[in-house]
Amino acid sequence: MRNLAIGALLGAFLVLPGQAAEATRTEQILGRFGNANDWRDHVMVVAHRGGGLMSGKSRFPENSRAAVEASIRMGAEMVELDVQKTSDGIHVVFHDSWLDRTTTCSGRLDERTFDQLRSCRLVVEATGQATAEPVPTLREMLEIARGRILVNIDNKLGFEELGGMVDAARQLGMAEQVIIKQNLWSAEKVAEARALVSGFGDAQFMPIIADDAVRDVGFLESATDAVDARAVEMINWRDGAQKLTQDGGVLFSTRARAVAARGNWHLWVNTYAIVNKAGGYLAGGRGDELAVAAGMPAETYGFWADRGATIIQTDEPEAAILWLDANGYRVPYAVDQVEAAIDLSQ
Repeated sequence: MRNLAIGALLGAFLVLPGQAAEATRTEQILGRFGNANDWRDHVMVVAHRGGGLMSGKSRFPENSRAAVEASIRMGAEMVELDVQKTSDGIHVVFHDSWLDRTTTCSGRLDERTFDQLRSCRLVVEATGQATAEPVPTLREMLEIARGRILVNIDNKLGFEELGGMVDAARQLGMAEQVIIKQNLWSAEKVAEARALVSGFGDAQFMPIIADDAVRDVGFLESATDAVDARAVEMINWRDGAQKLTQDGGVLFSTRARAVAARGNWHLWVNTYAIVNKAGGYLAGGRGDELAVAAGMPAETYGFWADRGATIIQTDEPEAAILWLDANGYRVPYAVDQVEAAIDLSQ
């Protein structure tokens, strides 16, 4: 019976003459990202800084090729990458302004040319171990992600730099896989974003909206309509995470969820940690520390999923995926089902 079931499943994916090939996993991810209302029962996972942590310890350097490869293998839908620029204008993937914390070099990144930066090696922060990886360019990281996983770009530069980042993805034929984001808190910022987005082509723009600046749910509707957003990164830090949020705050209120449904966009929450801030600082105290260190994933990932979040950005992508899978918050991708069936047949 098992072989019959496997055969039926595999048969559903055979391509016959005149038939279109089944969508790749990346195409399926894009379908879910672009149609939030069809996938409110599935929580997508974004690996923060490429995804290098597990159980609070870094396995790979942040924003590294190794981290992105690991995130792809574990089944994350998206990686978040931080982008800076060298003194000679090359976009590179790196979080800090200074090189000291995560490379073998020291000093400011923007004071080095790309050739000078290339001698710096990425370091696994938890152990201080130097790796063979240099600081990667944005293009190099996009090439790794192309056709495999979505990329969320965290722009550490000015608003005007976003167009160049989109151009890098467009040159690789993968602009649709890239989600650019920026903080929006006023009508002026929305107008600025709208003007910029008009030249993005297939790349997607996502507003970041924080509850310390935005308390009017109506702003969510006007902002998302203006830029045709498919997701909104919601920041819950009004109370500074000094106590656990009980309802998710105004950005996860019933009215906010209704606006999201009307606009067909995802509610995105960040559970990753911020240095020198209370655990879960961006998520009303319900962050990765509560989920992993305290062993209460239901009070973190389950809490946000039950309040409408369909995208979670985390420092613990593997832990989040395993818990969400086990508790019915993720719907398997067709490609994954076929691969699992193949494994069973061997």
